[in-house]
Amino acid sequence: MKLGAGVALAALLMSHAMATPAMADTIEAALIRAYQNNPQLNAQRASVRATDENVPQALSGYRPKVAVTASAGTQYTDTQTNTLNGSGQLSQIGLHGVNAPRSVGATISQTLFNGGQTGNRTRAAESQVSAAREGLRVLEQTVLFAAATIYMDYLRDYAIVEVQRSNVRVLEQTLKQTRDRFNVGEVTRTDVAQSEAQLAAGRTQLLTAESTLTTTRANFRRIIGNDPSNLAPGSPVDRFLPTTLAAAVDRGLLENPNVTAAMYGIDVSFLQVKVNEGALFPTVTLQGSVQQSFESTMATYRAFGASAVAQVSVPVFQGGAEYALIRQSKETLAQQRLNLEQVRDQTRATVAQAWGQLVAGKAQVSSAQSQVTASEIALNGVREEARVGQRTTLDVLNAQQALVNARVALVTAQHDRVVASYSVLNSIGRLSPSVLNLATNVYDPSVHYHQVRDSWFGVRTPDGR
Repeated sequence: MKLGAGVALAALLMSHAMATPAMADTIEAALIRAYQNNPQLNAQRASVRATDENVPQALSGYRPKVAVTASAGTQYTDTQTNTLNGSGQLSQIGLHGVNAPRSVGATISQTLFNGGQTGNRTRAAESQVSAAREGLRVLEQTVLFAAATIYMDYLRDYAIVEVQRSNVRVLEQTLKQTRDRFNVGEVTRTDVAQSEAQLAAGRTQLLTAESTLTTTRANFRRIIGNDPSNLAPGSPVDRFLPTTLAAAVDRGLLENPNVTAAMYGIDVSFLQVKVNEGALFPTVTLQGSVQQSFESTMATYRAFGASAVAQVSVPVFQGGAEYALIRQSKETLAQQRLNLEQVRDQTRATVAQAWGQLVAGKAQVSSAQSQVTASEIALNGVREEARVGQRTTLDVLNAQQALVNARVALVTAQHDRVVASYSVLNSIGRLSPSVLNLATNVYDPSVHYHQVRDSWFGVRTPDGR
């Protein structure tokens, strides 16, 4: 007896050559939903937008600072003043009463030179923005890879459930036939017990597979945002990959967002050294002020004043903290440079590992397909030999289990083959909606950056909050 057609369909469910079912959910659609709706990814986008505000904060150092002051109140005065009269005698003059002093003024302060600190802070903030964007790319790739993996996990686990379910049906028929043969004396009680034991084991394997599928379904909803239904087969993304391992490593060292983020980290640390060194330079500021006051004293009704002052401040010694900051920032810069080398080494290893898994996955699919074919032939042969008494019931059951194992291995190999191709694309830094040609609007972090970069005032975000 052969396994039913449902088993063959389940074993080949992962094959990308299989026709896509009508109205099926595709892996591309699942990736789009994860890219658009994943809360962790949306939170990271908000974090990048928050980092954008570091640039206008740094640019504020180039701009004037304006302050307006106003005061009003009531003042009681009671004074006596000694004075000489016309005859040269000392006399006292008293002054007392209530007045209402009022004043309004404005002060404008502009920094003309501060050792280049403002310029370096601005460039450091821009590098922080670039590093944040690379961090966003890292998470985008992580989310897309997780979505592709869970999509293929569900296909694999669903196919394994179908294989185990069909196996149970075949074992039930085998047990029935064995009991019929036992009743007519063709086999012994031992053969019946062996069939019963194999059926019990098959049911256990089915329950285990169903439990795994339930867990995978929950993770599918967590990552992609909906329950899986009528999934189409997933296909590898080899067409987007370099043709050789060396080319993949070179591409990874150039485009992997972990590497580029580490590069921007070096820029930030280098500019922080320059900012701290700027504290040793003189600071030149220009300040202008105007003030109009009324009834500042009992004797003065109105007064107006204006001033323009240039001030130069030269730091001589401030306790040594500024020198410690410079040394500290230089050590941080050295650390970032070493971190870049570490990230590059890790990227090389990750690309090589993913590439090796892809090569092995291709070979495993071919081997597993040959294993299934050979196991089917072997099972049919054992059954024919069992009919003429050359094989025992245990031989048939073992051949049946070998075929089930081969089909599970094929399903797993097809899953690993597709996931490995996404893993290589992820390791070289090209797992993105634009490279995959996904039909979705790609989030562009530069839009928000340009909306806020030159903002001088305003508390509302560009989206109106």
